[in-house]
Amino acid sequence: MSFGVLGDLNWLAVVVAAVVYFGIGGLWYAPVAFGKQWQEAIGWTEADAAQATPAKMYVVPALTCLISTIGLAMVSEATSTDTFGEGVVVGLVVGVGIVAPALFVTGFFDPRKPKPQTWIGITAGYHIVSLLVAAVILAVWT
Repeated sequence: MSFGVLGDLNWLAVVVAAVVYFGIGGLWYAPVAFGKQWQEAIGWTEADAAQATPAKMYVVPALTCLISTIGLAMVSEATSTDTFGEGVVVGLVVGVGIVAPALFVTGFFDPRKPKPQTWIGITAGYHIVSLLVAAVILAVWT
């Protein structure tokens, strides 16, 4: 695989998959889903959340979703992933095989989080689900 694969990507599919990835995060971290538990896990109070800037809460996550989706699209292109089932496999391999273990070790050794295991579960779950959905979008949108 080389960076030359970037020219072969379906960029509309990449952007749509990144927007979906970001949108899942908006739902995942909403108070009705896992937002309150996540805030508690990192020790955030309502005052901390109120002080967060729009850039910190929206722009940075949107950019990271785009970057992750570009990497996922590169892997999908390099592996000729073009079916729903293959998209599921690539999404799970990247989510469960790469992202979740990295988050686990990061959270496991972070003494500042009051509930690191809760943070790991919520954050890894979000990325696994989002990467799976993004990978399926990328695979079937040819």
